Formats: sequence, C-alpha cells, structure tokens
Amino acid sequence: MHRTKALLAAAALAVATALAAPALPAAAASTVTNPGFESNGASQTPSGWSESGTVAASKSEAGGRSGSYRGTHWSASAYTVETYQTLTGLTSGSYTLSAWVRSGGGQSAAYVAMKNCGGAQAQANIPTSSTNWVQVSVTANVSSANCTISVYSSAAANQWINVDDVTFVKNGGGTSLQVKGGDVSSVKKNEDKGALYYNASGTQQDPLLILKNAGMNYARLKVWVNPADGYNNKARVLTMASRIKAQGMKLLVDFHYSDSWADPGKQVPPAAWSGHSLSQLVTDVYNHTYDVLNALKAQGTTADMVQVGNEINPGMLLPTGSTSNWGNLSQLLKSGINAVKAVNSSTLVMLHLAEGGDNATFRWWFDQAVAYGVPFDVIGASYYCYWHGPMSGLQNNLNDMAARYGKPVIVVETAYGFTTAQDDAETNIFTSSLASACGYPATAQGQRDAFQAVVNIVKNVPNGRGMGVFYWEPGWTAQAGAGWDPANPSSGNGWENQALFDYNSRALTAMSVYGSM
Repeated sequence: MHRTKALLAAAALAVATALAAPALPAAAASTVTNPGFESNGASQTPSGWSESGTVAASKSEAGGRSGSYRGTHWSASAYTVETYQTLTGLTSGSYTLSAWVRSGGGQSAAYVAMKNCGGAQAQANIPTSSTNWVQVSVTANVSSANCTISVYSSAAANQWINVDDVTFVKNGGGTSLQVKGGDVSSVKKNEDKGALYYNASGTQQDPLLILKNAGMNYARLKVWVNPADGYNNKARVLTMASRIKAQGMKLLVDFHYSDSWADPGKQVPPAAWSGHSLSQLVTDVYNHTYDVLNALKAQGTTADMVQVGNEINPGMLLPTGSTSNWGNLSQLLKSGINAVKAVNSSTLVMLHLAEGGDNATFRWWFDQAVAYGVPFDVIGASYYCYWHGPMSGLQNNLNDMAARYGKPVIVVETAYGFTTAQDDAETNIFTSSLASACGYPATAQGQRDAFQAVVNIVKNVPNGRGMGVFYWEPGWTAQAGAGWDPANPSSGNGWENQALFDYNSRALTAMSVYGSM
C-alpha cells in the first residue's frame, strides 16, 4: 500500500498523540459498534473500538469495501497492535464473528478473534497474500454474558491489513429451516468399493445414520439415464431411496437428463436420445421422469421434491433446449414438471441454477420461465463461495428471488474444504488459492464456519422463505474404484477434501452445523 510523505508525517504525529493520551476503552454494547468504521470517518481512534499495543498503527481511513472508510493497521516502523471491542448482555450459545479483510503481506501474525467469551480464544487468520477483499469467520461458544471481538496484527515496518463490515451473530437465529439436506449420490458406489464410515466417536455406522444423528433430514439423489458404471441409474436410486426413507428422511430427486454430469458447462443428451427431434425429446423427458418417480412411489418411497434439470443456466438437452430458444426449453421443462405432478401432485418441483451470487442471471432466467408459463414451486441455487462471489451476493440474490417470485429458496449445493491435502492421486478441485478467494481457512473449523455462514444466510431470508440448504456429497470420500468418471474405473475423486468425513472416514465438526439449522 503506497504511503506519501504527508501520511508518514501524519503517522508520526499520531504516535506522539497516542503516547500523550492512551486510547480509552470503547463503550460496551450487545452488538458491534461502528462495524464498517464509518461513524467518525478517517480517525486515529475509530468510534466504538478500543486499541492496545502500538495504538498509533490502528486507525480508520478512506477506502472501504462497502462504505467510504475501513479499519487499518499500518505503521512506518514495526508494530504489534490490537483493535477490539467487548460485547455485553449476550445469551449463551454459538456465535460467529465475520469480517472482510485484505493484507499487503509480511505479517508475522494477523487474525480476527473471539476471546474472553467463557472458553479458549478462537481465531481465524487473515490471509497474508490477498490484496482483494475476502471474508473470514470464526465460530465459538459464548458461555458468559460478555465476549471480546478483536483484530490483531504484528508486522514489520510499512506492512498493512484492512478490515471492514464486521458482523457478530448468534447461530440459530433467523427462521428454522425445513430442509437440512445432503447429496448422498456417491455413497452407494463408495460402499460397494469398500468404504466404511465412522461417527465422531469412532464407531462404525451407516453414513446415513451418522448424518441423520447430526440433524440431516433430507437426502438428494441424482439420476442419470444410462450411466456407464450403472450407478445413479433408476435401479440404484430405488435402492438408496429405500435406505433414505428408512432413516425417516425426505427425498429430493435430481434429474440430470444425461448419462453423466450435467452442469452449466455441459448439458449433453443421453446417448439413447441422440438425434431426437424436439417433440421426441419432450416425450423422452416425460417418460423417463414418470418412470423413475412412479417406481419410487410403487415401492413406498415417493419423492418429496424433484429437480427438473441440474444447474440449467444454459438450458438442458443442448442444443435443442438452449436458453437461446426459450420456446423449446419451456416445452421440455413443462414435460418434466407434468410427469412429476402426474405421479404425485404434492411433490414439489424445483428449478435449479448455478452461480448463486449472480442476481442478474437469476432474474433474467426466472423472468423467462415465468413469461413462458413454466410452473415451479421452489428456486434452487448452487453456491460455492470460492467460485460464486461474496456471501453478500448470495444473500442479496436469495432475498430478491424470494420476494420477486414469491417462492421459497434453497441452496441445493454448497461445500468447503477441510484441508488442501490429497487422499488419492486425483487433483483436488478445492485448493489453497480457492481457500484464499473465499477467506475461510482450509481446516475442519474453516469448513464448519463456511457451511454455517451459508446456513445463516438462508435462515435470514425475509418472510421465512429460506427453505433449506443441501451440502454437496458429504459422504464422497476417496475410495479406489469410486471416482468421478462413470466410464473410467481408475478415475479418482477430486472432492474428498470437501466431504464431511475426514481421511480416516470419521465425521468432521462441520457436520454439527445441521444441528443449528
């Protein structure tokens, strides 16, 4: 960060001032005071915040993330400084401290922390290699009426950090979620190849039971038409549906209308439907959807919710069902939806897009769906913070979708890594650079905090329209033979570091987030 001679002179003056008049403790409150460092503008003593250590290195200055100002640690000489405030009148429970931060690098230590809350200090490191704003969060239990939130850094001369938009919320606030979900599509293949699962105490159990005991009440299964390995087809979905319902969970069925993965980058028709006309594809969609759902109903495991398409931002069954021809796409969507309702009229229909923080895309897409008379019950969004932008974008989008269309919203896919290490030869999707982009550390606690932050957003959608969250593939651990490519038995798993089971197949702390929903 560039500093002029004038700023250096100002800093020197501030040092003298600080030595002459030590900073006074800020007044206490139950919520964060001056969370955006806006209250008294550029100041050596930000309103509401106390300072200790090299107090001249702590200040507010112009250039905020969302407003006009930000908090800053910087000095022309080496420094160690803490900017903090103590919140009072708190009720016991789990709380999350979040802040937007950036750094010029070179700190020997830099973190946000919760301390003196009745337990050990909890902290999240400020990335020392990110000059872009990222969000960091830390969660801890508060067992006393007070808790001190802190921004701490220790650095060499001319090194800096910025902080802005600080929040401190009690987990469990907002509307309780109806849907506490997880996609378990890969569990059956994993088990068939030898995978075992253990609860947090180390006892081997059915992974569905472990997830249920953690609080999960809804399971998601994808359906492929004719996959090369025979998994995620009709027969395997029926088997898993029986297990899911036996655990007392509800069932979301996710139709990909493909033989393999369907997402914004590829919506490839099944080989059996290749070359079919629009009218033939309309019939194909109806028959396939009806066949799978009617078989589920016949065995007593009726689907509670259905996705007609998976991450269909560009449409489905391309090129015929592209969004460049909404007339075609609407016919395909209506065909699938009609099949869902023909099997069971009370089954909910979800339309699902990726890029959960992209409000412009969601508005355009769902405006088209409404204009073409496509009926739906639920709006689904994929949201991975390392790909889809800041969590504020997700909150804004979900709030807008719920209000604009009067429908409940679900984050139907989210996940985060508990490590960047690999457990097989397949390169991991989640890497240290993605962790930096999102701001949560690649640790078990970081995974929990990232998951909790998404849950908090959905719980706070106005008018109770935040319906739920699904964690994507919590049980997809690295098991030989159970890789990502259905046509290649030797393929590995690039997702195992985002599962909710560690590399010893033991339940991770992030699984406990289900209990806060």
